[in-house]
Amino acid sequence: MKPKVYITRRIPEQALEVIGGRCEYRMWDKEDEAVPRDVLESEVQDVDGIFSLLTERIDERLLDLAPKLKVVANMAVGYDNIDVAACARRGIVVTNTPGVLTETTADLAFALMMAAARRVTESERFLREGKWRTWSPMLLTGVDVYGATLGIIGLGRIGQAVARRARGFSMRVLYTSGSPHPELEAELGVERRSLEGLLRESDFVSIHVPLTEKTRGMIGRRELALMKPTAVLVNTSRGAVLSEQDLIEALREKRIFAAGLDVFETEPLPQDSPLLELGNVVLLPHIGSASIGTRTKMAVMAADNLVRVLSGKEPLNPVTL
Repeated sequence: MKPKVYITRRIPEQALEVIGGRCEYRMWDKEDEAVPRDVLESEVQDVDGIFSLLTERIDERLLDLAPKLKVVANMAVGYDNIDVAACARRGIVVTNTPGVLTETTADLAFALMMAAARRVTESERFLREGKWRTWSPMLLTGVDVYGATLGIIGLGRIGQAVARRARGFSMRVLYTSGSPHPELEAELGVERRSLEGLLRESDFVSIHVPLTEKTRGMIGRRELALMKPTAVLVNTSRGAVLSEQDLIEALREKRIFAAGLDVFETEPLPQDSPLLELGNVVLLPHIGSASIGTRTKMAVMAADNLVRVLSGKEPLNPVTL
């Protein structure tokens, strides 16, 4: 008898073929709508595996409703939507999809940095709204990226990839992390700083840390006050790493030049968010890994992890405490 799996969103056909070859599956067959909680709670009651997205909370209550559950395969590198400790207590394997989205997310982080620095989205709105009347020497002027100092918070895979891109722009690159990385310092030409030192020195700050209790709210009023008034802040990690209200105040008061955000404390971003009223922030709907190739690879990787566990094999990408 094939194991039963619940898939919480429509996924690429290549991933469905991997799962369908070994498992019976049911799927929330909507691409742009998260599975309602009551539906999810009903669907998991007889399943051996869950293929999940960041939009699903895999918590104690849900686990209590799924006594047969053996694996949760998350189609993301992050897993803050999953109570990993609760899964471990029940012997449930949790997997993620690291590595495959590194370069794509680094591309987007750099794109956000450049767009915020050069006021790209603001300038496009200016043109589309018919406000462009003449060329003017200081019209929509931004700040230079080439030769500037970039501070990277978290020198993991994505942080390293951003540092490699920065070399092409002759940027001086600083980083902060829990431990030094002398090999990477030599390879990438990066310099380690404390968080405070990095914020003071950097023209651009890009955040690349996972969301943990230690990193939650790590950039707030005090940290933003250390940044240069000409600095740009970019976040493609998790929204809760940054205090949104403190950032809004800093942008309103022009205490930093601009920001570029792909992630938010609440997602989707509420339509009454003050961020939507600010011209000096570029806002994207959590598309860091959103290339066709990368999202397909993520789905297939999550499917492979799921099937391996249900076949009695070790997953390729287990999440451990």
